[in-house]
Amino acid sequence: MTADPRLAQAELLYERAVFGGDSSAPASADQSLDAVEADLALARGRVVHARFLEERAADPRELQLFERAAELYARLGDIRGEGEAVFWIGAFHQVVRSDAEAAVPAFERALDLATRAGDRLTTSYALRHIGFAEHMAGRLDRARGHLEESTRLRRELGFLPGVAANLIGLAYLAAQQERRDEAAALLEEATELARTTDSYGVLRWATEARKEIGLP
Repeated sequence: MTADPRLAQAELLYERAVFGGDSSAPASADQSLDAVEADLALARGRVVHARFLEERAADPRELQLFERAAELYARLGDIRGEGEAVFWIGAFHQVVRSDAEAAVPAFERALDLATRAGDRLTTSYALRHIGFAEHMAGRLDRARGHLEESTRLRRELGFLPGVAANLIGLAYLAAQQERRDEAAALLEEATELARTTDSYGVLRWATEARKEIGLP
């Protein structure tokens, strides 16, 4: 028994090729297995990234997994999957290697692919991280615009932990632009959203932000 129907399909295609003499079956099986491998590589890469966030120890497999996923999704013509994988390539460069020069083109490519695929969640992630890059480059108004658009999409999707995370980023920008009352309000909303969604990691970020900004 196989949990993934695409694996079951590949098994059936094997039988059709070997016992039924269907010469086209192996190519179809390859497509099914490429799709499974792409999903697995992306999922495993994200787990490796989560471990990095906790332990701060880079794992070279992370980039390899995301690049493999992007390659397979592109081969399959799956622009939604490719966009998500390319976003994570950018996240690796930005978060793990602190390499904005490599990260931003990946985010822009991911934004294009996700927009064309109608993938609003990946679009929100790409916008968020482009906003971070703009912030680090000192372009605060552009950073705010990207984060606000990301937040709008996340509200539409009901992705409240992601909304809370973005509000923290907007609070840092507001404080840097001497809008401390706005920063306080943003952190208050972020804290409430984090509490109501049991997003304790985001709640910790909000607490740290309040201390760094110097709010009571």
